[in-house]
Amino acid sequence: MSRALTHDDSTVVLGIETSCDETAAALVMGGSDVLSSVVASQIELHADFGGVVPEIASRAHLEALNPVVARAVVEAGIDESRIDAVACTIGPGLIGALLVGVSASKSLALAWDVPFVGVNHLEAHCYSAFLEDPTLEFPLVVLLVSGGHTMLIEMCGHGRYRLLGQTIDDAAGEAFDKVARFLGLGYPGGPAIDKEALRGDPEAIRFPRAMLDDGLDFSFSGLKTAVVNHVRQNPDVTSADVAASFQAAVVDVLVVKARRAAEQVGATGLVLGGGVAANSLLREELLGACAADGRRGFLPSREMCTDNAAMIAAVGWHRLGSDGPSPLDTGAYPNLRLELIPD
Repeated sequence: MSRALTHDDSTVVLGIETSCDETAAALVMGGSDVLSSVVASQIELHADFGGVVPEIASRAHLEALNPVVARAVVEAGIDESRIDAVACTIGPGLIGALLVGVSASKSLALAWDVPFVGVNHLEAHCYSAFLEDPTLEFPLVVLLVSGGHTMLIEMCGHGRYRLLGQTIDDAAGEAFDKVARFLGLGYPGGPAIDKEALRGDPEAIRFPRAMLDDGLDFSFSGLKTAVVNHVRQNPDVTSADVAASFQAAVVDVLVVKARRAAEQVGATGLVLGGGVAANSLLREELLGACAADGRRGFLPSREMCTDNAAMIAAVGWHRLGSDGPSPLDTGAYPNLRLELIPD
C-alpha cells in the first residue's frame, strides 16, 4: 500500500527514460521545476552499425540505469525519501529497452512505497516546451519530429490531443539517418547532415517537396530516393550541397504544414518537439514563420529536444493529478499510440 498520495507544486517525480538508446533519469518538482536531468548516451556503442542495435541498447541500459538514477538524486540535492512518485516511459520504443526502465521503475516505486506512473513517450515530447515555459497557452500545435515519428498534434489542453497529420512512410529523422549513411557522414544522421549542410548551397539541387500542397500528412521516402538517384547520376556533386538541399526540402515541408495546421485550428502558438527539433535550419525557419504569422513560436533547448527523463517526469506529474497512479501490472508497449480525444 503506497503512502498517502500528494499532488501539488511541491510534489517531486523521478522520471526514467529507456525507450531507445538514451538512459536518462531526472527529478522534477511541480511538473516544471527541473531539479536534475542526467542522460547517458549510447551513440558510440551504435556508431559502427550506423543505427541502434536493440540488444546492445538493452544491455547498455541495464548497466547504466542505476548509476544514472543515483546521479540524478545526488545532483538534485534531495534525499530519496523526498521523492513522491516514479514515472517511466512505457512506450513506444524498443521492447527490450523499455522493459529495463519499466522493471526498474516499478521496483523503485515498491521500495520507496510511492506511486508508479506509466508515460507515453510521444506525450512527453509534447511537454518538453512546458519545462522551460509553463505559461504556454492552449490550443497549441506541436510539430513532433524524431527518428520514429513525424506528427502534427493539436494540444487542446493538458492530456488532450488531436492528431492533425503524420508521415505515411518514413519519419523525417529516419530520412536524415538514411541520407547521412548514404553520403558516408556518420551516425547519428541528424547532427551530421546539419553540420555538413553549413558548407553547402541549399539551392544547388531542387529536391521534391512531396505532398506540399496536400493536407497535413507527410511523405519522406521519395525524397530519400531522389537523393540517392541524384548522387548516382551526378557523381561529382559535393556532399555539402546534397546535405544542404536535402535539409532544405525537409524543412520546407515541415514548416509549411505546421503553419497550415496552426492556422486551421487557430493555435496560439507552434511548438517543436523530438530529436529533429534540434536541427538549426528547422528552428530558424519555424521561428521566422511564426513571427510572420503573428503567432508565438517556442523551441525547447536542444537538451530537451532529444530523449530525456525530465519530460517523462513532467508528464508523470500531470498524469498523477488527472489519472492517479498506474497499476503495477502495466506493461511495456513498443507500438503505443498517443491517446486522442474523440472528434
